[in-house]
Amino acid sequence: MSRSRPAEPPVPDDVDARDLDRSVRASLRSLPETLAERVARHLVMAGRLLDDDPAQAAAHAAYARSLAPRIATVREAAGITAYHVGDYATALSELRAVRRMTGDPSYLPVMADSERGLGRPDRALDLAASADAAKLDPAGKVELAIVVSGARRDRGEAAAAVVALQGPALRSNTEEPWTARLWYAYAAALADAGRHEEARRWFASVAQIDEAGDTDAEERLAELDADG
Repeated sequence: MSRSRPAEPPVPDDVDARDLDRSVRASLRSLPETLAERVARHLVMAGRLLDDDPAQAAAHAAYARSLAPRIATVREAAGITAYHVGDYATALSELRAVRRMTGDPSYLPVMADSERGLGRPDRALDLAASADAAKLDPAGKVELAIVVSGARRDRGEAAAAVVALQGPALRSNTEEPWTARLWYAYAAALADAGRHEEARRWFASVAQIDEAGDTDAEERLAELDADG
């Protein structure tokens, strides 16, 4: 059954299709030129708005999807923006389609976390155990481990949630873009497992490297200190 086309969100006149990532623009070449231009401009808006107005970003991506549902990069944008607004069912549907169309497992962590968002931790763990999980790059494997730990916590398996994050990435002395997120997830799992002294040390380590304030490690640390 075909979807009805959503209302078209406005696109400012200064938005240029050439602002879209070159590889994404290349993926639109199979479309008629005018349509490709229109889709590209909505994708530019989705990228611009994702951090500050994710709901509007999702509206632009959904409209682009309605215009070009057979283009994997368009479906990807629809899935990611849906995930950012907590529309996990749509995110899962779109990213499953991308996986079928491209064979790319990159969004497996987001798919697994969407299953968690839908209250299905068992399905999240099934995705994490799939053959495609081994194909993820190091950052993807870390993201998936964080989701697995969360799924274990959802199931009340506090000790397993801690173990899920242990490995070379956690032991590494090299700071990576994902290091703060990994350490934070480990500290949270330790806290849930009642290992408060260890959790305090890990939250303190996160606070030291999280200069952008992307986590609430300082608040969590204060809570643990208040509890003694």
